[in-house]
Amino acid sequence: MIRIVEVGPRDGLQNEPAIIVTADKVALVDALSPTGISEIEVSAFVSPKWIPQLADAEEVFAQITRNPRVTYSALVPNERGLDRALAATVDKIAVFTAASESFNQHNINASIAESLGRFKPVLTRARSNNIPVRGYISTAFWCPYEGKIKPGQTIDVAQRLLDLGVDELSIGDTIGMAQPDEVRALLNQLLTIVEPSRVAMHFHDTYGRAAANVLTSYELGITSYDSSVAGIGGCPYAPGASGNIATETLISTLRSVGAEVVVDGAALNAASSIVRRILPIERHPKAAP
Repeated sequence: MIRIVEVGPRDGLQNEPAIIVTADKVALVDALSPTGISEIEVSAFVSPKWIPQLADAEEVFAQITRNPRVTYSALVPNERGLDRALAATVDKIAVFTAASESFNQHNINASIAESLGRFKPVLTRARSNNIPVRGYISTAFWCPYEGKIKPGQTIDVAQRLLDLGVDELSIGDTIGMAQPDEVRALLNQLLTIVEPSRVAMHFHDTYGRAAANVLTSYELGITSYDSSVAGIGGCPYAPGASGNIATETLISTLRSVGAEVVVDGAALNAASSIVRRILPIERHPKAAP
């Protein structure tokens, strides 16, 4: 069965220039909760100085109506962020780094080694609180500053995250430039050090390749995918990056090859309608019928 991590409330909204009110973020999460999607990335406990759109993470977590069948997660950059996440009773946290040194410096103002050093006490404390941890690897294929990333660079970061104790990896095509042969090349190496069940793929659709990349990943045994309702999203530190693959597109793509995807289409369309209400409609695809 396919597992979907809905990243719209976090990755989808973080790059919006106009601040979205807390009530609308809560409404979006609450609309996504009954869809059958197993995990919703609600927000990020990062400095409001860097991502002002997500400054209300505590308020959003406090106001959502939690579905016991859904995991409500958040990004955490360091121990201070973990403190905030624990106070908000998150179900799961995610730490984030990149395969590109240049992107990491632009994104979190740290080298890859420095970012991993920050994660060690975060993971130790998360384990003591029985909270699972995801490790994001951005720019796993291409970087807006360095160009093509060699698979070995991504594998090295993945191994170091696994050594730290992350429960799963999310492999990010941050600027949407990956092609299926590049996805296959990376996964053929990555799956020698970690089982497919601990890997999720995170594709942006800048060049319309996300669906093809999903199919390639599925052929190689990957069953977990990040997606964003109505295809919203982007990264403040990845010039030109568009949104994640739309959750609607992800579902139709996987069902087209016989994959089992248990999601309520009507409920997902209701969530899409909230996106179209709170964001400029011309910027986002309409929900699938």
